[in-house]
Amino acid sequence: MTRKCELTGKMALTGNNVSHANNKTKRRFLPNLNMVSLSSEKLEKSFKLKVSASALRTVDKKGGLDIFLLNTDDSVLSRNALKIKKDIESLDSIKEK
Repeated sequence: MTRKCELTGKMALTGNNVSHANNKTKRRFLPNLNMVSLSSEKLEKSFKLKVSASALRTVDKKGGLDIFLLNTDDSVLSRNALKIKKDIESLDSIKEK
């Protein structure tokens, strides 16, 4: 499985290690990923997601998983996160009626 954040799409980057003698060797910059359980208030469930530390801070700032997912573009989210987002949207449409 790729090292990719399920909420922001943040992935590994490539670059160079540069020595004092200016020798360059390839290296990878990996995102700080953690397996966390995030709970949805509207669905009253918790979900295990592989999320970067910066995405966790953003979820807290936005006010929770539900609000974060509803305001995030679908092209960035993983399949699992998209399924959660669709469930939240369908629950909102049912409550509006």
